Amino acid sequence: MKNSSKNSFLLFIILITLSACSQKQSSSNSAHSHSSSQYEAGQASYYANKYQGRQTANGERFNQNARTAAHKTLKFGTRVKVTNVDNGRSVIVRINDRGPFIKGRIIDLSKSSFSIIANPRLGIVKVKVEILR
Repeated sequence: MKNSSKNSFLLFIILITLSACSQKQSSSNSAHSHSSSQYEAGQASYYANKYQGRQTANGERFNQNARTAAHKTLKFGTRVKVTNVDNGRSVIVRINDRGPFIKGRIIDLSKSSFSIIANPRLGIVKVKVEILR
């Protein structure tokens, strides 16, 4: 190889290496690693009364009084802590359904679970969702 070819090749390798080292991880509404737990930030809503008794995605019957929730991707049975970022109140729920499918919303809670962290008249609140197990 000629000297100029070697230099160009080395420069190329250095640039590739630096490029790989400088990539940032996205921080928008996706799961993050934080103090050995994962969390997500976004909006929470709750199920309308019309869903009472209907079958959820994992086969259970939906119960407004249960500590359950819907999430788009978390494994059924995963327990998460949902914290209202405005008032600091939190509730632990189990994922048993899929949803919500509205932009910006990351979790749908049973009405009783939502009531623990906020007044249901609000309809939607900003939350942090932490995966427990």
